[in-house]
Amino acid sequence: MARPLPTAVALAALSLSAGLLAASPAQAATGTITGLAGKCLDVAGANSADGTAVQLYDCNGTSAQQWTRGSDGTLRALGKCLDVTGNSTADGAKLQLWTCSGGANQQWTVSSANDIVNPQANKCMDVTDNNSANGTRIQIWTCAGTANQKWTAPAADGGGTTPSSPMAVAPYLYNGWGDPPSPTTITNATGVKYYTLAFVLSNGYCNPQWDGSRALTGGVDQSTINTVRANGGDVIPSFGGYSGNKLESSCSSASELAAAYQKVINAYGGLKAIDIDLEADAYSNGTVQQRVVDALKTVKANNSGLKVYITIGTGQSGPDTSLINRAASSGLTVDAWAIMPFDFGGAGQNMGNLTTQAAEGLKNALKNAYGYSDDTAYRDMGISSMNGITDNNETVTVADFRTILAYAQQHHLARLTFWSANRDRPCTGGSADSCSGVSQSNWDYTRVFAGYTG
Repeated sequence: MARPLPTAVALAALSLSAGLLAASPAQAATGTITGLAGKCLDVAGANSADGTAVQLYDCNGTSAQQWTRGSDGTLRALGKCLDVTGNSTADGAKLQLWTCSGGANQQWTVSSANDIVNPQANKCMDVTDNNSANGTRIQIWTCAGTANQKWTAPAADGGGTTPSSPMAVAPYLYNGWGDPPSPTTITNATGVKYYTLAFVLSNGYCNPQWDGSRALTGGVDQSTINTVRANGGDVIPSFGGYSGNKLESSCSSASELAAAYQKVINAYGGLKAIDIDLEADAYSNGTVQQRVVDALKTVKANNSGLKVYITIGTGQSGPDTSLINRAASSGLTVDAWAIMPFDFGGAGQNMGNLTTQAAEGLKNALKNAYGYSDDTAYRDMGISSMNGITDNNETVTVADFRTILAYAQQHHLARLTFWSANRDRPCTGGSADSCSGVSQSNWDYTRVFAGYTG
């Protein structure tokens, strides 16, 4: 991931389901229910009156978006139940909040495919007209497997919905500058537990150090790793980036480079993944490319179960394919090829749409190089975006992140990250690169990607 230059930076209908308030469920889990575009299931106006509309809305952490999923089959917010208006089983029947009655129109099951189904109607909870705008009403509709019927709900046992790959979402965290935030703060606010820790560089020789100057153990980076692991997650060390001396160039052979990678892996026993971020000279030089490919073949052979991600730049139509083709012809497969879809040049562009356009180019490149099907190619892909104002004065908005999330959900991408957690804050006069440069609340971008279930 390139280190950026510093930046400046309602109507309700009556229900037939009136009745006595049911007892609170004996076993329950509480949290947000996220759906289309990473937005939340929300009680309009945080109003607990019978008949209040249930809608899609930006996740904001309020009680209107805290849903308790009980063993009695109810979904409750503000002390009342999610209810199908008029006890209807018809397509298009709207959902509302209503006093809990034990009625069949207040029963819900969450499938392993992330559908929320009303068994009486045998229909799915659905965002009307596939419209991700704030305030869009929620209804029931014949189950179709579409994105507007997919939801992430708290698990019945309280464990939360588990992504198919729990470390698929791992924003970059950088200790070198930008007033590094506490990973505990971000985890507590968003639920994200994995972080891509940047950057491992060369100290001028074939010797890995954080930023090429901080020891692998005993310092701030080790402390960050300990904190993340204590919170139930892990870090993904990232080698490279835009600036500094690269191991990939400093090491004189594939075996030396593999040994340097291995030194980092050994320093933090139990690593689940590493990220190789190839930019600048480390990407443009064919000799260096082949060195990386051969070194990673050795690393994969010697570290069973370790995931290897490669992160590269891209144009609007997809990345330069030289490294992908070289890897394929050399027999190297990795767990994700991630593109960095920004720094295209110029303000005023729709960065969400440009990201998905570039990702389609990556998909085609993987198909051509490896002979993959569309589905296999998508599942071998990642997106590594940038939040807020980029180096080239582009603006990647929270809405763009929702576009990226929807694309990732649709195609089951292997990795979803961004540069950086340091920047996921509004600018209040802090140090360079410690904020996004756009109007936001803390961790808005992270919250969107936190809705990814793989």
